[in-house]
Amino acid sequence: MPELPEVEVYRRLAARVVGRQVSEVVAPDAWYLKRGLTAAAARAALEGRSITGVRRTGKVLLLETGGDGPVLGLRFGMSGRLVVDGTAAVDDLAYASNRELEAWDRFALRFADGGDLRMRDPRRLGGVELEPDEARLGPDALTVTPSVLARALGTSAAPLKARLMDQARLAGVGNLAADEALWRAGLDPARPAGSLSPAELRRLHRHVRATMADLVARGGSHTGDLMVERRPGGVCPRDGTPLVGRTVGGRTTWSCPRHQV
Repeated sequence: MPELPEVEVYRRLAARVVGRQVSEVVAPDAWYLKRGLTAAAARAALEGRSITGVRRTGKVLLLETGGDGPVLGLRFGMSGRLVVDGTAAVDDLAYASNRELEAWDRFALRFADGGDLRMRDPRRLGGVELEPDEARLGPDALTVTPSVLARALGTSAAPLKARLMDQARLAGVGNLAADEALWRAGLDPARPAGSLSPAELRRLHRHVRATMADLVARGGSHTGDLMVERRPGGVCPRDGTPLVGRTVGGRTTWSCPRHQV
């Protein structure tokens, strides 16, 4: 499932389209267009314009068109992949089909040079919008500072994992990355977010940043050390203790009852 690490890989692949002119917008799935956007409006806003920049905040990929042109926001949901000129940024997504079916292409930009950029999403849980409200997103988890992370957690009694996954407070942490970072940091996902000591906050910050960087380098959030053991009968890769599976913050969660406290 695309989390920050996957979308960062998407961003790097999307850099190939910078400087290229959009000749056609293909939007066959009206449901995939969000915040009132229509296929006709997308064509009017984007066709004839060039992509001038590509960036990412959290799980959102942002394509800039420069000058008075709009920013195009791409959200990939649970199963969306980015394909540029026939190359997929990520070949293997956890919990999603990786079959190459054009019927799953929900949105595409075709370029004057003959190439294209496509969003391929079998479960249709992503979406496309113009001028996304970036102010609704918290600081990016790949670059968050200790003080900003501390403010994001605050004094909340909400579960630590839920607070980390609140995109308005910290952008980019999904279910798999949250389990991985908390496992590495030795913190119980169900602990009240506001209960961490200064030392625990520093440790969590270090591991959130390191986990995100590591997963980006490995190619996705499904490549974590804990990933293969997130199942009934799985054991902690660190100490061999049987993992506990439960629901925390509404999400399936796996943790070690021995070293995560």
